[in-house]
Amino acid sequence: MATQKMLKFVTVGKEMPEKRDASSRAQDFHEIYREYADRKAAEQSSRCSQCGVPYCQSHCPLHNNIPDWLKLTAEGRLQEAYELSQATNTFPEICGRICPQDRLCEGNCVIEQSGHGTVTIGSVEKYITDTAWEEGWVKPIRPHRERPESVGIIGAGPGGLAAADMLRRQGVQVTVYDRYDRAGGLMTYGIPGFKLEKDVVERRNAQLAEGGVTFVLNCSVGEDITFDAIRGQHDAVLIATGVYKARDIEAPGVGARGIVKAVDYLTASNRKGFGDEVAAFDSGELDASGKRVVVIGGGDTAMDCVRTAIRQGALSVKCLYRRDRANMPGSQREVANAEEEGVEFVWLSAPKGFTGGVDVDGVMVQRMRLGAPDATGRQSPEIIEGADYLEPADLVVQALGFEPEALPTLWGVPELKVTRWGTIKADFRTHETSLPGVYAAGDIVRGASLVVWAIRDGREAAEAILGYLNQTGAVAAE
Repeated sequence: MATQKMLKFVTVGKEMPEKRDASSRAQDFHEIYREYADRKAAEQSSRCSQCGVPYCQSHCPLHNNIPDWLKLTAEGRLQEAYELSQATNTFPEICGRICPQDRLCEGNCVIEQSGHGTVTIGSVEKYITDTAWEEGWVKPIRPHRERPESVGIIGAGPGGLAAADMLRRQGVQVTVYDRYDRAGGLMTYGIPGFKLEKDVVERRNAQLAEGGVTFVLNCSVGEDITFDAIRGQHDAVLIATGVYKARDIEAPGVGARGIVKAVDYLTASNRKGFGDEVAAFDSGELDASGKRVVVIGGGDTAMDCVRTAIRQGALSVKCLYRRDRANMPGSQREVANAEEEGVEFVWLSAPKGFTGGVDVDGVMVQRMRLGAPDATGRQSPEIIEGADYLEPADLVVQALGFEPEALPTLWGVPELKVTRWGTIKADFRTHETSLPGVYAAGDIVRGASLVVWAIRDGREAAEAILGYLNQTGAVAAE
């Protein structure tokens, strides 16, 4: 009886026969969800004040025309809303899912600042783009004319793919090289599927491939092909490798089994989601099931790790961060989500060492306090002497951020200039490097950052590359 009542409730009063096949029931649910989602999208969009100074737009790295596509959504003009949103964003459905809106557009919404709760910009962006895919409004890549020039892009992450999309739409021949077996970079292997469904990324990859972009996967530059060979095959090159070198903890016992890097842990989890065989996961090394998990770090990667561990069935999950909640670099929304899911945050704490010998069984934790501000203006953590304690742990995940690999050395191109941090030195407007015809974009230039910034960099670099190709073509014609 309770089931029948629930059935009538979720079908909004519609009578439903007791015997329905699975596809019919799924269709009913889809229709009900669409009605609800349409209503919520219009409701949220109508809350936009259309303020004279759209702080949401100015705080979006892509400067998306948010107020106007919210207005169109409120009026039920979803196709026009989609077309406006995608005019400045190559992957709006991805940004709608994973951008830290609380630090960007939504955090600067006038309604949020007046204490009435933000317009849920990210959810609306996600919805209108998902609807666009479903309704066939997302058009395939069909250049008006083909160009003879070719561009090689090293790295199939968000920056590289955004550039590939823009260049291919202009008829440029594009080849993307990547070390992994699937395109997408951190969108594929770094971000968990519960935040970014992998079919969403694969759909974009397929669109690019069907549009004429050539993908050369399982290809490590410097090993499988030289950088000079790529330069020789293309008229211009874009370096968009991202930063994947994980920062390590320097402490006694750090080499024990069970102390792993965040990138390895997340990649293994995502590969299992694809159905791949992952020996390190199947052996239990990178599986949190039934374990006491400690994640060290306070950024978005750490949040991805703790929430993944919860879903894998960890016995307990704790996150150690050396500053307090107000000073952590990750999204506060992500922290709230993790807390709701059962993660315990241990603020003002840092690892001093690890116990257990061959297999880790604990983290020696030292308590911290916040002292004077450092060079960035943030308060520096200081050790509280005599306040150490032992935190039991069967799996410790290091999520301390990423650094660039030494590309000039790995690729044998010492003339490729880098900064003192190891990132590639590139013009902040054109993205051109010290090598003629070679450009760089995304994290490999700005350091570990957000997907939305990589998309912006990739789009800007594509525009600069088109200008370069037009100029060199004109010179050659003379």
